[in-house]
Amino acid sequence: MELIRRLDSTNAHDCVVTIGGFDGIHLGHRALIERMRAHGRRLKLPSMLVSFEPLPREVLFPDDPPERLTNFRERWRLLSDTGLERLCLLTFSQRLRRIPGEQFMKWLQAAHARVVVIGHDFRFGSGGEATADWCARQSAAFGFEVDVVDAVSLDGMRVSSRRVREALRFGDLTEARRLLGRPYGMRGRVRHGNRLGRTLGFPTANLAVKRRRVAMTGVFAVRVHGEGLKGWPGVANLGTRPVVDGAQTLLEAHLFDYAGDLYGREVEVEFVARLRDELKFASLDDMVQQMHRDAEQARRQLG
Repeated sequence: MELIRRLDSTNAHDCVVTIGGFDGIHLGHRALIERMRAHGRRLKLPSMLVSFEPLPREVLFPDDPPERLTNFRERWRLLSDTGLERLCLLTFSQRLRRIPGEQFMKWLQAAHARVVVIGHDFRFGSGGEATADWCARQSAAFGFEVDVVDAVSLDGMRVSSRRVREALRFGDLTEARRLLGRPYGMRGRVRHGNRLGRTLGFPTANLAVKRRRVAMTGVFAVRVHGEGLKGWPGVANLGTRPVVDGAQTLLEAHLFDYAGDLYGREVEVEFVARLRDELKFASLDDMVQQMHRDAEQARRQLG
């Protein structure tokens, strides 16, 4: 998958396009991508997804940004698996927010879009003027077609990133899996920590989450994927580690009965079941006793 940083700097070949934040890559996002790729197959054209980093709501509401379901590395991996040929990643800013809808249409024209696939609730441009209906009405003047995709629903409710966040917030990993069409996980490269877990008999693989806010915290039964791992069972803590007065959110996964070296390797931690909230203990001994109970419970959950 090719990474492009400007809409008006793509090559001169025609393409089909879809646009959005795509945080989480849930079933609604996948419907947009599949509709775009269907147009691409019909027209024998490559597909390009246009997205943003940071996400728009992180710029629009800097004091209360939404919880990120996926960081950029995770979005890249998930989108690569869909068969996309190009990802155009635009830097979302107050300047980009204020551009007229007509200018954005000109950028799509400059990118040689033949078909643009958007969701029914799409909005862009100054004051949100470029709604899905507006884009569909204006598109002929810019030489491309706009295909508006209806909402994807489960149990009569629209699938959305907000619903996924709510499911995770309440520890409902089964519901999150239904909405995403896959288990929820986090991916990253294992880095060196303070080795506290190792001294306590629970060595951990430490991953920086690389997002301002996470959708959930706590202790979880997990499976870890990566080269040579194939869903290795374990228990993980996601949060700020209040027992050591931590400030930065960190994902720490203890892999059961694993003796290898994971430093520097990229892994994905799949969350299987939520066990409990993060706690602050009176002593390290109290914490270690709880860690043993967590490990036993996680082993039962994982079978």
